[in-house]
Amino acid sequence: MREGDTLKHVGKRKQLADLLMRKGIKNEAVLNAVRNIPRHLFIDSSFDEHAYQDKAFPIGAEQTISQPYTVAFQSELLEVKRGDKILEIGTGSGYQSAVLCELGAKVYSIERQRELFTKTKRLLSKLRYRTQYLLFGDGYKGLPEFAPYKGIIVTAGAPYVPKPLLSQLEIGGRLVIPVGDDPQIMTLFIRKSATHFEKHELGEFRFVPMLEDKN
Repeated sequence: MREGDTLKHVGKRKQLADLLMRKGIKNEAVLNAVRNIPRHLFIDSSFDEHAYQDKAFPIGAEQTISQPYTVAFQSELLEVKRGDKILEIGTGSGYQSAVLCELGAKVYSIERQRELFTKTKRLLSKLRYRTQYLLFGDGYKGLPEFAPYKGIIVTAGAPYVPKPLLSQLEIGGRLVIPVGDDPQIMTLFIRKSATHFEKHELGEFRFVPMLEDKN
């Protein structure tokens, strides 16, 4: 058990995983990640008592940590297998990054907010979640130097689907992205060939906006 984690927190995580199962999450590896990760350490200590409710919370810089169901839903859509190279757009609190690490992914992550990037990089290291690469930068551009990726996950609401992200998917790879204004439509793209993508729309969700570097 990590420093700052308790048996009480472990019990609450088990209850949260049970709730997510009732809401339709079936992937056992994703549920185990929820059971294992101390979510309360990724948010302000003032929210500690509520950390294992299925709710989003502010994390600073006008950003939020997504509700656990959303994290689990997106993670399940990615169909991560151990050793898969996954690009995350929006490191945020680092909780989604930790889930991907628990699933055995090689995680590459980009964060647009300097304040969060610095804080989260330090936290993930402290909790021993070893990401492959963390970058302060523009998620709309992706991370072409490490492409292609087996999966790409976007954790903010995108007004449109950035073409660089589609181009950085390997054949058979999956892009999970909430598209639109408010609410967004959770959208899954599966790359079938160099030019063909299969598209699935999977319901309404609410995210903070995905920020773009206009310079």
